[in-house]
Amino acid sequence: MRLLISLLYLIAAPAIAETNYETSSDIPYRAGDDLTAYQKERCRLDLYRPISSKGFATIVWFHGGGLTSGKKNIPKGLQEKGHAIVAVNYRLSPKVPVTACLDDSAAAVAWVFKNIKSYGGDPRKIFISGHSAGGYLASMLGVDHNLLKVHGIDAMKIAGLIPYSGHTITHFTVRKERGIDAKKPIIDKMAPLFHVRADAPPFLLITGDREMELLGRYEENAYFYRMMKVAGHQDIRILELDGYGHQIPDPAHPLLLRFMKQILQAPKPPAQR
Repeated sequence: MRLLISLLYLIAAPAIAETNYETSSDIPYRAGDDLTAYQKERCRLDLYRPISSKGFATIVWFHGGGLTSGKKNIPKGLQEKGHAIVAVNYRLSPKVPVTACLDDSAAAVAWVFKNIKSYGGDPRKIFISGHSAGGYLASMLGVDHNLLKVHGIDAMKIAGLIPYSGHTITHFTVRKERGIDAKKPIIDKMAPLFHVRADAPPFLLITGDREMELLGRYEENAYFYRMMKVAGHQDIRILELDGYGHQIPDPAHPLLLRFMKQILQAPKPPAQR
């Protein structure tokens, strides 16, 4: 769906009553005596949360950087909206293979599921998002259920996934590890497209303008959208931001917030109430 930028902020989530927030920084999400120095350094997260409310939703946010650079950040446009934000660092290629980046992302999400209640959050209201490489990680966690299963979490417990401009084909850093040119697309088990399925959490795919995005980033997301529908998935949407290239987080944040609101306000089956 093409989306006119002039309409973006008309659909932002409503203002939230004034609330106090606090940030807990550099929380380790892995434990054990066998952790490497690099795991101890990178496998950490920041937790931004409201301190005067309970049962709030949480957004787990993965930074971009091609899986080779970047660091955790708490997006300004998602702050002070009544929910928590968990910003995650993960190990980076080429120090580790991309499989380790994926396992770190799963370990971080598992930590949130197991610990957010103690901070006042509701583990039934966990959303996963991220930009670019972070969007790729979010999508993979939603469709390759083995990633979270290893950490004792059912991927279907995720309330929703909102990848921004993420690869749905095999990530170019994976291709680089294998000596494959970045412009040669492939689809294998390291691609969200490989794992299309009916039983996945709700998805909102957001990309920049198809004429301005990186390579075919819009088109591969559109194909993922179509194949998820073909596989029987009932709640997946795609939005294309006219006039924006790859750097879309600021205009995309209001869309994420609206999607969260729709999910959280949707009637729940009796067994889930």
